[in-house]
Amino acid sequence: MANDLAYFDDTSHDLELYRYRRPHQASTNGLSQDSSPSGKATTRDATFSRSVVIHVQGVSKKFPDGKGERWVIEDVSFKVEPHQATVIRGPSGVGKTTLLNLIAGLIHPDKGEIELNLKDSSGPTSLNRLNARELLRFRRDHIGFVYQFFNLVPTLTVQENVLLPLALTKREHLREQAIDRLHKLGLKSHKNAFPAQLSGGEQQRAAIARAVAHEPQFLFADEPTGNLDAENSAAVFKLLWDEHERLGTNLVVATHSDDIGTYATRTIQLT
Repeated sequence: MANDLAYFDDTSHDLELYRYRRPHQASTNGLSQDSSPSGKATTRDATFSRSVVIHVQGVSKKFPDGKGERWVIEDVSFKVEPHQATVIRGPSGVGKTTLLNLIAGLIHPDKGEIELNLKDSSGPTSLNRLNARELLRFRRDHIGFVYQFFNLVPTLTVQENVLLPLALTKREHLREQAIDRLHKLGLKSHKNAFPAQLSGGEQQRAAIARAVAHEPQFLFADEPTGNLDAENSAAVFKLLWDEHERLGTNLVVATHSDDIGTYATRTIQLT
């Protein structure tokens, strides 16, 4: 089980690198201009309420590139209000995965600060200031993540995968709810199957069931339909929305697909 838990917390991912131009446009309407290294990110919102659950402030991230370094994200700032369904959009290679991983605490920014505000806390939590153990605990308790390539543990059954986030909790009712959710997602007959025995759509449904098993306040999804056909893509987007509504989570999806637009209450465009 220890190895399985390590696999579940694996933070490996594909790094999206690209050439960039420095962000240059000034703030408008009292808001920080959402920006990316190759230009700017725009948002549909014109105003923010005082209540903010995600606050990204001047965040930049660089990665090694040959003999030097390349800034993948630079000086990005935006806020997310409670219970919003936020979509980070843009073409492949623009930095969506990097930005999402930063917000989810999977990687650390080189500059700037990321704060998440919990429902039952007296103030925001700065991910930058958490040590490795604190960050692991924070993600385990408050964050659900859906990966493009599912990241199901191949040696565990579907039901074991879904229950994996609950391995260290004593909240028995969550285990019962997770199994019930698995049944409602049409996977009851596959609960004892292994991931390799499922279709792509079935694997992603299992991955979503796992991501919400511990009822996280924040649900992140990285290109969740990148490996699915149109029919399964539509079903996955609807499922993410349904879980967002059911749990009252803050949903953030990184995608280049147009299909989720009908569900989004907020869009951040990376260009």
